Amino acid sequence: MAHAYTPGLKVTERAVIRKQRRLPLKGEVLAKVGDRVAAETIVARTQIPGEVQTLNVAGLLGLPPEDVEKCMLKKVGEPVQKNEIIAQTKSFFGLFSSTVKAPVSGSVESISPVTGQVIFREPPRSIQIDAYIDGRVVELFEAEGCAVETTGVFVQGIFGIGGETRGEVLQVADRPSDVLSAEEIDSSCRGKVLVAGALVTAEALRKAVEVGVKGVVVGGIADRDLREFLGYDIGVAITGSEEKGITLIVTEGFGRMQMAEKTFRLLVGHSGQRASINGATQIRAGVMRPEVIIALDSEAAGVEGYQESGGLEIGTPVRIIREPYFGVLGKVIALPPELHKIETEAEVRVVEVELEDGIRVILPRANVEMMEI
Repeated sequence: MAHAYTPGLKVTERAVIRKQRRLPLKGEVLAKVGDRVAAETIVARTQIPGEVQTLNVAGLLGLPPEDVEKCMLKKVGEPVQKNEIIAQTKSFFGLFSSTVKAPVSGSVESISPVTGQVIFREPPRSIQIDAYIDGRVVELFEAEGCAVETTGVFVQGIFGIGGETRGEVLQVADRPSDVLSAEEIDSSCRGKVLVAGALVTAEALRKAVEVGVKGVVVGGIADRDLREFLGYDIGVAITGSEEKGITLIVTEGFGRMQMAEKTFRLLVGHSGQRASINGATQIRAGVMRPEVIIALDSEAAGVEGYQESGGLEIGTPVRIIREPYFGVLGKVIALPPELHKIETEAEVRVVEVELEDGIRVILPRANVEMMEI
């Protein structure tokens, strides 16, 4: 049988999920192997050096650079407060003086006798990494962080914005074909992760931010609504750093795209439970998908480790990721071994897919991704 590996979205009710939680710099790991942690538990922390500010003290005082150090009231390493006088000169028998004030709070980093510049460093910033998911610490990375493992629902989306957050799952759509409007969002949605249907509007997203919604999981969003909500066109870089006050996860694609029935039922079936979500997306090298994780009781009977599929096979559920069928779901019905010439004149391996409406299409294998359900 023909066999091919194609990266795919994972939609599974019970998977073993492991997340690495690493600091950007060396620091202190607070967790131990075997610890049970909640999503909010701080597992590692460090301090990032503050930014530096340069001040031309020689120029401000009208002195040769080599004389600056003699006029400094603060020495290297000493703390300073913003607008505190840090250098001073006197003239005419002490009747007149010139002073220089610190531009920031922090400490004196260096005083240059060559340039007359004084460098100040702002206070360090504390960085803390939480566990992100409820689970158990299974591995430590010395001075960097740890790995947290849980068993639970795992749903990947096709696109997202906004970073890590968490909240209780709330169903706001009766059917996966529904459109989420601003009128359906009220104070009862505060702190929740909303499971919507086929479309969310920019107006609805703004209302969600206004009432304090943590996240929205929806089948699709129109390009214009995304652009209107963000205030700019999204690029091809990694998403997830947008500071819009909400995380959005799109499961199917752009436009009005009905959420896959299995995905919808899986999510709404866990209404009232807490989900950890992340909208970070990168489609190119180092693929990163937005995700929804709902931790379950890892000690429950019948829990099995999630086994990643090896590749496309007859019957594999897939999603098409190129036009003209972008976002459409189907299943593999044939994997011809021979190369086929496509419109670009290139010869590629193809896959025959039966769409949900029964139509059969032949596509390059690179145009589909597996749906692991």
